[in-house]
Amino acid sequence: MDAFDFTLKDHAGTDRSLHDWRGKWVVLYFYPKDDTPGCTSEACSFRDANEALLAQDAVVVGISKDSVESHAAFRQQHALPFTLLSDPTHETIEQYGAWGPGFMGHIGTKRQTFIIDPQGKIVKEYLKVTPAQHATHILNDLAVLQSR
Repeated sequence: MDAFDFTLKDHAGTDRSLHDWRGKWVVLYFYPKDDTPGCTSEACSFRDANEALLAQDAVVVGISKDSVESHAAFRQQHALPFTLLSDPTHETIEQYGAWGPGFMGHIGTKRQTFIIDPQGKIVKEYLKVTPAQHATHILNDLAVLQSR
């Protein structure tokens, strides 16, 4: 399935579109809120695996409905080397099916991830994510996907 293209502001206020990363593997992850325990654990797992992901020609892109300013502070506080995008209207989050009932039934962003191949196709979906081990699963699955 083709990935939905979008244009959202990044942590620096610059417009970024999915097609900006065409030709690379994209780990597109949706998360509920900056600087909360699970979201921080997940982001830091991607931070710690970033060199290995780059070696696999993959980039990490995180999306939540938090503001550009919140993303900038979150990136700085945890030395996150990848792009965070702000989707305050949650339009893109909804396009990917990552909006709905989550923790304790609250409506919001669900923790979900998609691997998008260099041609822009979704090749793997993670609809249930364990934050601390997530990057390891991604690395292993990327190796399998790239060997096909």
